[in-house]
This record gives sequence, C-alpha cells and structure tokens, in this order.
Amino acid sequence: MLKQKPGQRLAFLAEADVEALAACLVALANGDGGLIVLGLNENGRPVNEIWEEEAEGALLEAARLCRPPVPTRWQQVETPQGTLIGIDVPRSTDLHTLDDGRVLVRSGTANRPLTGDEVRNLANSKNTAEYETEIVPGARYTDLDTNIVQDYLARREQRGQARTLSTRELLFEIGATDRNGHPTTIGILLFARNPQMFFPQSGIVFVKFPGTEPRGEDGGIGYGRRDEINGPVARVIERAWNIIFEEMRVGATVNQLEREELLEYPRFAVREALVNAVAHRDYRIQGRRIEIRMYANRLEIISPGGLPGYMTLDNLVEEHFSRNPRLVNGLYQWGYIEELGLGIDQMIEEMVQAGHKPPDFKATPHLFTVTLHNKRQRQPTPKWTKSMNERQTRALTYVRENGSITNREYQKLCPDVSAETLRLDLVDLVDRGILLKIGSKKGTHYILK
Repeated sequence: MLKQKPGQRLAFLAEADVEALAACLVALANGDGGLIVLGLNENGRPVNEIWEEEAEGALLEAARLCRPPVPTRWQQVETPQGTLIGIDVPRSTDLHTLDDGRVLVRSGTANRPLTGDEVRNLANSKNTAEYETEIVPGARYTDLDTNIVQDYLARREQRGQARTLSTRELLFEIGATDRNGHPTTIGILLFARNPQMFFPQSGIVFVKFPGTEPRGEDGGIGYGRRDEINGPVARVIERAWNIIFEEMRVGATVNQLEREELLEYPRFAVREALVNAVAHRDYRIQGRRIEIRMYANRLEIISPGGLPGYMTLDNLVEEHFSRNPRLVNGLYQWGYIEELGLGIDQMIEEMVQAGHKPPDFKATPHLFTVTLHNKRQRQPTPKWTKSMNERQTRALTYVRENGSITNREYQKLCPDVSAETLRLDLVDLVDRGILLKIGSKKGTHYILK
C-alpha cells in the first residue's frame, strides 16, 4: 500500500496526534478499512520518529474517543528509510462515531462528516455485509468446485499472499465456509459449480438489439442475440466479457505508419463497468439478474440494487464503499480488480481519451446503470499561443506529457501566481472545451478533452 498515495484506504499521520488518529480510525472503519502509518507526511516522507510506547498510548487515548471502540491490528511497516508503525483498521460491521457524535468516512485524503441521510443509508448498508457470511440452506462442501478453489488460491499467492493454512482453514478465514465446512453466500458465489442453483439471480443476461431501441429488426419485439451467463462470479465475468468483445465492432487507425486496433468501446471502460456490476450488485434482490444491453449507439450495464451506503452520483469518483466487501476482496485476489477503491475515474478518462463522451451513471433505489456511448466526438484543436496565456500553455504542455494536472501541480508550475488566478485559468480551459474536469474536492484533476 505504501506504493500508493494517501487516499480512501491509506492515511499518513506525521505525529501520534490523538484526535487525528481517532478521526482516521472512525473514517476507515466506517468505510472499507485501511492502513494508518505514523511518522510520514502527506507526501510519504518520514518526518518524525515515533516510539512504540508513544504510539500505543495515543492509540489507547484515540480508542476512548470512538463510539464504539474501533478494532485494530498493530503491525510494523518496512520502508527504505526504516521500520515504521502501522495500524491496520479492518472494515467494521458497526457504525462508529466520535465522542462528539460525528460520523466520519474517508473522502480522498480527508475524513469528512456524513449528513443525516448518509448516516441512515450507511447504517442500513452495514447490515448487508453479514449476508455474505450467512450459511446457505441445503448447500454442502461438495458443492464447491475444487478446481476453482485451487485457481483462486494460486492467484492469491501470485499477489503475495503466502499460503500457510490448509484449504479448508483458508476458506473459513475468508468467510467462504463456517467452522464445520458449510458454504456461505460468498463461498457459493465465488466457488460453487452451479451458484445459480442457490442464487438464480447471480447470473447475467446479455441482449443485443440491432438499433437504438429495445426492438428487433422489423421494429417489433425481438433482439439480435440473447445469452444467459451462469457460473461462479469469476467465470461469469470472463464469459460476459468474451461475448461483449465478440459483438463489439472493430476498426483500425494508422499511427506513425503502424496499424492500431480501434474498438467500439475502450477495453478498460467495459471491463470496469462489468466487474463493478458483479462486485457491487445487491444479491439479496431476487428475480432480477445483471443485464447487459448492447444497442447500435451504446452499451448499458444494469445492476440490481442502488448505490450502497453513503455513495451518491456526486461522490462516485473520489469515494468508495463496498456493499459486498468479501466478494470485492475475492475479485481483487483473483485479479479482476487492480486496486481497491479505484477505477471509475480511469473509466471516464479512457472513454474521453478514445473520443467518446464520459459514461452516464444513473442511480435509483433499486438499480444502478452505467451507459457507454460509442459515438466519437471530434477532438478540439487548442490554439496554443493565440487564445491562451503563458500559464495555460504551460499547463497544457504538462497535461500532454503527464496525462493530467491537479491544482497543486499547477501551483508548482507557477509558484509566483495566486491559487485563485490559477483556478480561474483551469476553469476557463474547461469552459472552452479544452480540458475536462474529473472528480471533485481534493480528488479533482484535469485531462485533455
């Protein structure tokens, strides 16, 4: 995790400050958990040597400020500069507050308080995580596919998870079975030969329509192709991706005398939308499966269940909360999720860089839909010197070389200019359609449109 910058699941504290530590404990426990490293500044550089006794005392005091106390695990963090103190905070099934009543969650590198509605939504979502470890009536250990289990364990070891337990012990540790080997919900979804025997709603339906409306060739009821995709979640993702790839139009472009494949939709954007739908759908909702609808001008991926916890369309890019944390971790170990808590912003960037409009996100109480449009837009040609000031030209050069720019990076490029003037420079470039703003608050960055 130390290869990453501070964010949703990683916090650096320069000092063992009790109140700051308590805020991080509550914010991480209310979200998807994470790691607090003491003695590092926000850039990850060691600034203070913190002794174990000092850290332990601060942690005890911080725990008294949390209601209820946040469970933690003490660990050493090895860095090139030496050994630091880390505090591992697992995701909690409880709703935690500070002693003054505030409920905090991580938002980028900050710990923000939730509103009343967000607190209620988070409290309701906390209960759904227990659904993953409920015993599935009628399911037996023999319903699990040993080949799939071994494939998972091999992928897990490739990610650096040393195997020190037997297969049965490890399945219990990750919540796939109980102590007696009875499969849980997450165990069936991840490893069963036929999960749909127990959870018919866990499959995917793919439908391709020839036009832009859900109709057949003649305008009546019908479709061009329909597939029902079943199996454990990893296999479902693979099969769904293969079908989408088969049906995607493929073109070509010539770049520096080399022919490059030009897909109808960027690979990463499609895969991210698909994996998110499988990872975050509400598996308690019966009678409806994930739907993939391919039209002539767009691809829709519809997932049962609205946004979980305190998530909204406004904080979708910079914040993250898992309805199914064990399933998300399973897909991460399998390699379908590259980094926990990231992906939406890159999906947006991939679409825009390919010339498409950004994805559309639609949330209702019971459905979440991602729509990818395949109509490429003409790329605007910035008039570098005639229509921009020298600072803006410098900013665009930086974006072309690095892919994006933040307000802080812009301030480093122009240290003698006020932050407000630089902010207005970026706003002007966005208004003229040259830059696209991604994210909000501290997670804001800008890319070429």
